[in-house]
Amino acid sequence: MRLISYMLGEARGAAEADEVLTHMAGLIRAGGVPLDRATSIVPLLHAEAVASARFWERSQGTRSYLFPFNEESGQGYAHSPAAEVHRTGEWVILWLPGTPGDRYGIVPELKAGGYTHYIMAPVFMRSGMAGTFSFATQAAEGFSQDDIAFLRAVFPALSACQEILATARAMQEVLRIYVGEEPQQRIISGDVHRGEVMRIRSAILFADMRRFTELTAGMSAEQATSLLNAYYDCIVPPIEGAGGEVLKFIGDGVLAVFRAGEDGAEACSRALKASRDGLTRVAARMEQPQFDVGIALHFGEVAFGNVGSGMRLDYTVIGRDVNLAARVAGLCGARNEPLLVSSEFRQKAGLEGRPLGEQVLKGLQSRVEVFAVPLAEDP
Repeated sequence: MRLISYMLGEARGAAEADEVLTHMAGLIRAGGVPLDRATSIVPLLHAEAVASARFWERSQGTRSYLFPFNEESGQGYAHSPAAEVHRTGEWVILWLPGTPGDRYGIVPELKAGGYTHYIMAPVFMRSGMAGTFSFATQAAEGFSQDDIAFLRAVFPALSACQEILATARAMQEVLRIYVGEEPQQRIISGDVHRGEVMRIRSAILFADMRRFTELTAGMSAEQATSLLNAYYDCIVPPIEGAGGEVLKFIGDGVLAVFRAGEDGAEACSRALKASRDGLTRVAARMEQPQFDVGIALHFGEVAFGNVGSGMRLDYTVIGRDVNLAARVAGLCGARNEPLLVSSEFRQKAGLEGRPLGEQVLKGLQSRVEVFAVPLAEDP
């Protein structure tokens, strides 16, 4: 059958899941099933969302929606046919004219849309994740027994395709969450051997929360985690908004890079903007406890490398320039300066800066010239 061939062949390598659902629905209709609505819902291993839903409607085409990680999404799932099919492993088949409106949260919406027959089926994946497909029709007579038999016959192929695409996406998302975009791409492409190193010329940002140990001394682990997340919420969005990439969260430290072009000036400009915006967010924060942040900027080379032993490796950031940025950030508290830059960054960015002289930094053989930079851009 064309549908099975498509789902087990071309669809597995599709770049857009919307296209897969659209083509799948078209082939189901071509098989004689009066399909007017179809959905594919898959779980996500994502920092801010729990599931991705794609909806196809014959009159409107395909659209997608992310279910956010919040209490409302959890309540919606609990009152859905998805929860029942995941619990029982059986298909839910509803003849909507005879279904009470409070049976599931989606029933009133389906009735208002003129649907007569609704099916939801579970997809159980080897990873332990569970997704769903649903099918609905507006035909007055609903789905026939032959239609339902057709859907059951092709469902293993639909499930296999969903699992392949969902697993690939989950692997990419988890790696991106924990190691960042560039390392994720390199790990997926096979860069998993100890000793392999990649270098990136970039503006380097290192942010550090001052007095973190003192601030959290009397806190529970949950309170300390909440404080760290509040700090990250101040610093990380401006970095990402300026085109930077966070490479590491190191306790109360944040290491990020802004990839350089020909001369590096543009990367330095973006790093400086992100630093000023982040420090402005920290200053504007009203919640307790208050905290201060020091940020250092440097221009140089970041090296990614696989380090470790045996089967346990870490894709980490190494190199003199990373160490220099971290050491300069450590000066912020001692000098009571929120934003410091190295001479290399100052030159690339074309800044004036207030010279603090040559500094002796732990672990570096030569002295490093450091400059204080105002938080407000010069008029």
